[in-house]
Amino acid sequence: MLTIRKAELRDVPVLHRLINHYAAEHVMLPRTLADLQENIWQFTVAEEDGKLLGCGALKLYNQDLAEIRSLCVEVALKANGTGRAIVQALLEEAGRLGVKTAFALTVAPAFFGKLGFREVPREQFPAKVWDDCLQCERYSTCVETAVSFELASQHTRQVESPAETAEVSS
Repeated sequence: MLTIRKAELRDVPVLHRLINHYAAEHVMLPRTLADLQENIWQFTVAEEDGKLLGCGALKLYNQDLAEIRSLCVEVALKANGTGRAIVQALLEEAGRLGVKTAFALTVAPAFFGKLGFREVPREQFPAKVWDDCLQCERYSTCVETAVSFELASQHTRQVESPAETAEVSS
């Protein structure tokens, strides 16, 4: 059975291997062991039978904005729902924190589109560009697409529909 949980320091070596496998393929940015250890609290992992199968992180920029980043799963598990489960857990976490908008920069916008994200201009997230993009060796040739998910509209729907809220809470 697939378990989604917050990452722990013992997960860092597997996170490092997973993320940097995809970084070597130019699908995501690399992460150092030190960076993963310092920011382990941002990560959510998928685990089955004690084996870590995937991960994703929620980076907070301010009270309104968070980024879903470092999302990846074991290569053999693509398209089995593990990535979807991780994103849904990260969106739930962002919602609990009161974040209004979650975004990602991705080479797989169709995956995020199936989860309710919409494509937006990258310039909508200047903090991301300043924090990560300008330091990236692929900045001028970037092929990533910015996608955004409005959590604020979900909060509004839940407040307007007590039955939905009761289902979510149980």
